[in-house]
Amino acid sequence: MNLRIGSRGSQLALWQAKAIAALLRGQGHSVEIEIIKTTGDRLQEVTFAQVGALTGSKGMFTKEIEEALADGRVDLAVHSLKDLPTELPEPFALAATPPRIDPRDVFVSVKYENLAALPEGARVGTSSQRRRAQLKAVRPDIEAVEFRGNVDTRLRKLAEGQVDAILLAAAGLDRLEKTEWVRERLEPKEFCPAAGQGALGIEIRKDDAATMAAVAFLDDAATRFAVTVERAALAALGGGCQVPIGIHCRPWLKEDSSADEAHWDEFFAVVAAPETGESVRIHHIALHVGAEPAALGRKIAQKLIEAGAGPLLAAAGGA
Repeated sequence: MNLRIGSRGSQLALWQAKAIAALLRGQGHSVEIEIIKTTGDRLQEVTFAQVGALTGSKGMFTKEIEEALADGRVDLAVHSLKDLPTELPEPFALAATPPRIDPRDVFVSVKYENLAALPEGARVGTSSQRRRAQLKAVRPDIEAVEFRGNVDTRLRKLAEGQVDAILLAAAGLDRLEKTEWVRERLEPKEFCPAAGQGALGIEIRKDDAATMAAVAFLDDAATRFAVTVERAALAALGGGCQVPIGIHCRPWLKEDSSADEAHWDEFFAVVAAPETGESVRIHHIALHVGAEPAALGRKIAQKLIEAGAGPLLAAAGGA
């Protein structure tokens, strides 16, 4: 089968598309990659929040790719799952979620070994409202600086001394084999990742049975479970990729594993204010067997609301 993949043109997006293409070729398919420039890629001189205001859409990195998919110019799209809206438009389906890699955020700096080592008044680059908010909560003395561009651009700006450090997704540096830049991997307890971070999403036309069958082998059950929880929680909270919400699901490693060998999951979630660092956090543990992931996600969202996240969400434009 000949398959055409739609992808953004950044180095990381192309790495991801090529990785999926290689796996599909291994199954005997011929594969082409079409580069598609998205709204988020074109508007590099404005903040993500401004891009969202200009487009009126949560899909700033997916809209044009979905148009190509709808038109039949491509058969599937490879996305960073955290960029994909929680509710896909009617013609499309999330056909596969390949195994997720490290979902954490990372601290990257030339001079400083970790976030705690930064001096008072240090400048940290990030384009994410979620990271900005959690940074403010952990280090209110630090200035967050708007920082756009692909991974190489941000690393270059850091090396030039425009900021003292930057915050990035671990997955991007891991995939591009640039881990020498990583100084600290930030744990979800204090720095909760975005829903779906570290995972890829394979999007297709839902009526395309042939492509659905071709990509089915890419789907990883554990990843699908975790990201379904995370995306359901985000959807219930009314959040897009720029509302300062972190949601993360992972297997729970019990301190006394001899007491109960059942598989449990733990969930971290946060809603935070970028300007003040005010935040509401929860940590929840649930039995994995028999759990319905979307229902679990809605439960996590409800626990955040019960913990007092409503005013923060309202201020950020969420639920």
